[in-house]
Amino acid sequence: MPLVDCAPLAIAREIGFAEEEGLDLALQRQPSWSALRDMLAFERIDAAHMLAPVPVAMSMGLGGLPMAIDALMVLSVNGTVIGVSRDLAARMRDRGAPSDFMAAAVGRALIEAATPPLKVGVPFPFSMHAELLYYWLGALGVQAPQQLVVRTVPPPLMADAMAAGEIDAFCVGEPWGSVAAERGVAEVVLPGCAIWGFAPEKVLAVRRCFTTEAPDRTARLMRAVWRAGRWLGDPEHNLAASEILARKGYLDVSAEIIERTLNCRFVVSPLGEERRAPRFIEFFGGAAQFPWRSQAAWIAGRLSKRLGVEASPEARLTFRADLFRANLGPIGADLPGASEKLEGALDTSMPVASSHGRLFLGPDRFFDSEIFDPVPGK
Repeated sequence: MPLVDCAPLAIAREIGFAEEEGLDLALQRQPSWSALRDMLAFERIDAAHMLAPVPVAMSMGLGGLPMAIDALMVLSVNGTVIGVSRDLAARMRDRGAPSDFMAAAVGRALIEAATPPLKVGVPFPFSMHAELLYYWLGALGVQAPQQLVVRTVPPPLMADAMAAGEIDAFCVGEPWGSVAAERGVAEVVLPGCAIWGFAPEKVLAVRRCFTTEAPDRTARLMRAVWRAGRWLGDPEHNLAASEILARKGYLDVSAEIIERTLNCRFVVSPLGEERRAPRFIEFFGGAAQFPWRSQAAWIAGRLSKRLGVEASPEARLTFRADLFRANLGPIGADLPGASEKLEGALDTSMPVASSHGRLFLGPDRFFDSEIFDPVPGK
């Protein structure tokens, strides 16, 4: 999908990491997340740039396509923004909305200023965008999603939906929040990383039968994408990456907007106001690519609670930490000593046991200081 977080796949192709692995990585841009999911499910493509909750949801039989889909690795952490209409933003300021860009308490002003029911746009029902919104607004007293009108809007069309009055607010991946602000139809009020400091946003997904029938191709694809993520982890490459992603075949938007995103900077309103969000998007640092089973368990738990379906223990196994270890350890990936962790427990960077002894995990706090224990029954 045309988002900044497709960067690892674009870089794997354009810089030559895929070619070095003997792969012709043919990237096919899709019009919607449902189209991308169906293309993967019906074997029209081999692998997908996929929303992190989708493999988990499919393992739970949600969405009408129950299927075993593996998340081989995380492509990106964080990278979303929450925006509101300009009228709603003005009412929020009248109600004392904090000016701190990282203050999740802005949600209280949003709730007070909105005319019920709040109409919210998300790119897909099973997405981190939706889960972050429900978690955030739910913790602030809104029955989510019951007290919301939630509309599915493809990311490039989010600004159009706002301009047409179809939605009052959105959660979307960059650059489309920034595009809406620059078009003058929205103001960006909060980055998603202020809700959860280390949320798995996109994953590299394949059908499980692909991993078993083509283990060598699976390994080569993972190696190419891992090297692309490492390349993206160097800030010196942000300008080159933004110029690649700006091309018509990828995002087809200004390279300046993309470079700002990669440098964690935003123009949040048509007035040109600029804000910063530390660690807004991660491709490599802090084990960003590692598919933590605890993150899959968090997603499964949220879906189970919201939709009233049982989350089986197998849901967490859609995040294939075992394949990550087997295929990327031999080429130098610094592997964490465990495949699960307490989610939301870190408020500062901390060294952890790892295969090379050099791994630091960064802050991963939830805005309300909750800590998720992946052990069943906790």
